[in-house]
Amino acid sequence: MSAMPETPALHVLNGPNLNLLGEREPDIYGHATLADIEALCKAAAGNVPVVFRQSNHEGQLVEWIHAARGTARALVINPAAFSHTSVALLDALKTLDIPVVECHLSNPAAREEFRRHSYVSLVATGIISGFGPHGYELAVKAALRLAQERADAAAR
Repeated sequence: MSAMPETPALHVLNGPNLNLLGEREPDIYGHATLADIEALCKAAAGNVPVVFRQSNHEGQLVEWIHAARGTARALVINPAAFSHTSVALLDALKTLDIPVVECHLSNPAAREEFRRHSYVSLVATGIISGFGPHGYELAVKAALRLAQERADAAAR
């Protein structure tokens, strides 16, 4: 594992089809674009650097989770459809020793039956869903607070 950078970043990872936000099913996901959500995340993080990424490829998300090991202070992830299918993401997330906040624009528990199970939830420190883009702001603030609490406890 590499040494922690002096100012570790918050990593925000986004799964498949989120690149189409604002166009795809706006009745479910709203009209905000992924660029809008990135701006919300950066504003919510204040002076903490944010690494914001999106991929439609499961393996790429796994690689980015691996890259967060030893370099990130916390991770926010919207795994999208991979929530319900990806043991690979679950296993990658298990390698992290930082807060992980799962975030969803919609409320999966109020949607189709198959969306009610998330492999990511098994290892997430917390879950925020159903608040649209505002959920990302909540997730960023929660992840950073959890990371600060861990740092404070370690310093004692």
